[in-house]
Amino acid sequence: LVNLGAPGPKPGSQSCNQAGDCEEVFSYPMLRDLEQAETGFSGIAAHRLFGANLAHTSQTVNGQGMLVSGSYFPLLGVRPALGRLLGPADDQIIGEHFVAALGYHYWANRLGADPAVLNQTLIVNGHTMTIVGVAARGFEGTTLGGRPDVYVPISMRGQMERGFDGFENRRSYWAYLFGRLQPGVSIEQARAGINTVYRGIINDVEAPLQDGMSEQTMERFRIKEITLQEGRRGQSSLHGEVSTPLTLLFAITAVVLLIACANIANLLLAQGANRSQEMAIRGSLGAGRHRLVSQLLIDSLVLAVLGGVASLLVARWTLQIIASILPAEAADMLALDLRPSVVLFAGAVAIATGFLFGMYPALHSTRPDLMTLVRAGSGQPSGARAAARFRSSLVTAQIALSMALLVGAGFFIKSLSNVSRIDLGINTENVVTFGVSPVLNGYEPEDSRNLFGRMEEELAAIPGVTGVSAAMIPILSGSNWGTDVSVEGFESGPDIDSNARFNILGAGYFSTLDIPLLAGREFTQADALGAPQVAVVNEAFTRKFGLNGRDAVGKWMSTTSRTTDLDMQIVGLIGDTKYSDVKQEAQPLFFTPYRQRESIGSITFYLRTSLEPSSVIRAIPEVVKRLDGNLPVEELKTLEQQVSENIVLDRLISTLSASFAVLATILAAIGLYGVLAYTVAQRTREIGLRMALGADSQRVRRMVLWQVGKMTIIGGALGIVAGLLLGRAARSILFGLEGNDPLVVAIVTVLLAGVSLGAGYLPALRASRVDPMRALRYE
Repeated sequence: LVNLGAPGPKPGSQSCNQAGDCEEVFSYPMLRDLEQAETGFSGIAAHRLFGANLAHTSQTVNGQGMLVSGSYFPLLGVRPALGRLLGPADDQIIGEHFVAALGYHYWANRLGADPAVLNQTLIVNGHTMTIVGVAARGFEGTTLGGRPDVYVPISMRGQMERGFDGFENRRSYWAYLFGRLQPGVSIEQARAGINTVYRGIINDVEAPLQDGMSEQTMERFRIKEITLQEGRRGQSSLHGEVSTPLTLLFAITAVVLLIACANIANLLLAQGANRSQEMAIRGSLGAGRHRLVSQLLIDSLVLAVLGGVASLLVARWTLQIIASILPAEAADMLALDLRPSVVLFAGAVAIATGFLFGMYPALHSTRPDLMTLVRAGSGQPSGARAAARFRSSLVTAQIALSMALLVGAGFFIKSLSNVSRIDLGINTENVVTFGVSPVLNGYEPEDSRNLFGRMEEELAAIPGVTGVSAAMIPILSGSNWGTDVSVEGFESGPDIDSNARFNILGAGYFSTLDIPLLAGREFTQADALGAPQVAVVNEAFTRKFGLNGRDAVGKWMSTTSRTTDLDMQIVGLIGDTKYSDVKQEAQPLFFTPYRQRESIGSITFYLRTSLEPSSVIRAIPEVVKRLDGNLPVEELKTLEQQVSENIVLDRLISTLSASFAVLATILAAIGLYGVLAYTVAQRTREIGLRMALGADSQRVRRMVLWQVGKMTIIGGALGIVAGLLLGRAARSILFGLEGNDPLVVAIVTVLLAGVSLGAGYLPALRASRVDPMRALRYE
């Protein structure tokens, strides 16, 4: 499978994906052209997610649907769990195939896995669809992060989304495409074949349709090509967004594993040193070295297996933490559980590390000249000094790795702190938000407007509510809608960027969210159909279009490319606010009243309250039920929760990296303590002799702590360098940092130095309390 993309100019496109990215989507006519063309593909299919209100003999619930072409399921090779899936016969005529296949999760959880649902009806966005089958268990569509409850023919988009008319428009880009290569055809051959067809369509059919395009843009338009990318992971912009964070978290996990393995290696070295005389005697009695090494490796593998079992408990706890950080829907969709494949992988890693890190101690413990050791009877193996150096090197490496993780965690925490201090331009405290989509229940546009008006009145009557307003596009939800505009006094042209983001609002929106109004007025209920069209803009809009701040009020603009049709007067100016993403720079924004729209089928309400938001949250479903008992309430939460979900990736990375860094530091401290304690025990006679010859306890403590200091200085320096490299690699996900921060490095250095000295102090204290006479008598 390969995903198709189409980077390059898409003039006039206002119907791309929700993130505003048009590079991965195609028009419906282009889909049909490519389906019928002779290329290196055995087939090409299309899909797109859509919001769905679903009702099956009971209360309507809000869910998710996927529009699919007739070749979708055949190309994927998905088999039905029940009945049949959609095929080419269900996708022949636009608007005439009222059939649907259910997602397995919806069928099992909402309909009780009842096989009798076959050929029954399901109301999808107000339209009666016949259920023809259920998708296979485990199949959840082809969009990462999506879990369709229902699959509907792509030719039914006009019924699923009222007002959609993009089936014949070659400048409306909305369908995601993928294809399956023919046997024996490489990606390069398929790319060449499909682009031969694509360029012919572009030049012969689409280029003549482009109006107002400059020669340079037209040249780029004519030579653009379809790109092909491996499609096993499905389609989603999340791949790029989460690739760096997941790679870093995997690397951090590997580092913690290495630190733990270093502790095991040190433990086995110490155990081997204590058993050296035993090994020597076994060897002198005829045991081969291979047999001795095997015995020691078995001991190592037993430790690894026990550690692997314990790790599953820790993993379960870790997954619970991750689930508590993520939004409930995301945690459920990601299915954060210990799957068999994960358990097998963990088991393989445990056994492999047990073998690898047990090999050197096993070989070292069987290396001495056995007969010499038996005659000496001292129990001290040859090569003890080399083993001591190796143990010290392992501890130094642990300190270095811990320092690197602490520095990296410090950067992520500082980044999250920077994010949390961002001025959003709105007051999120004590604001409750939720959405409704009457259009998905079959409402006509006028009915929707009337419902919104009645709903505002009912919501305002909830005890404690001090303000109510609404917006078509929920703020800070990742939605990113834009269009080209014409503005009085701004010279537009084919290659001049005239795009601005927009939202459609209810009356009193700015006062409800405490957004500062710098000039003019905000919308009122009088700004309705038939009244003069008005708009409010933000400061970034005035900067981009040369409106000179407060002088923007009174100027004219439009959402067309013709400056002669300026039909919308700017009546207000607000300060810059965040739009779709907390970390995003302020975008040029304009707002229009939803009451002046012919059609608006979905809306998000905002309620400011003087009481605890929980009381208002409890009251909202009852208000909606009184007005329409069959209308689902969507995304009911506080605005603060919405902001928190917007930066969930930052919080997740900071929490996990800090947790792993603390764990790594604890492991390194344990390793340091263990090595020093063992070293002090091995040097008891030497320390006793030193003290008998006049060394005082303070000097002995300094001797041990100096060993700690050397390992900490060397390991810390290496760790700082590694941490800075980690920060540089993570620059794309750090906010307000360039991958280095002297304060973070200084704090982490002091912290790790304190931990190292703390871990070394007890062995140093024990060494300083050695009784010289007892040590010499032992000698």
